[in-house]
Amino acid sequence: MALTYEETFALTKDAAFRGRVSVACVHYADFIIGEPTTTPAHTTRSKWAQTTLLSPEVAVNQTIATVCNDGAVQDAGAAITDDALQGAVETSINKLL
Repeated sequence: MALTYEETFALTKDAAFRGRVSVACVHYADFIIGEPTTTPAHTTRSKWAQTTLLSPEVAVNQTIATVCNDGAVQDAGAAITDDALQGAVETSINKLL
């Protein structure tokens, strides 16, 4: 069952959940840094990845609302598995880039 707006907003402020999103952003940034330069939009993705590695909290602030609106997060809330959260974060980042 989807989270209410109030629950979704609370999740965007939850320190432990934000920490998990931060780790997922850093994992994805590491992946992007290692991808071939021929990957579509690599320059934009690489700039985002470098910024994220220097300051993961910036990436969290940019993505948290989109992550919390992801269907998997809406279904599981803070109990989402790390694998499912990683997918939600990557999908959110790809939407924003």
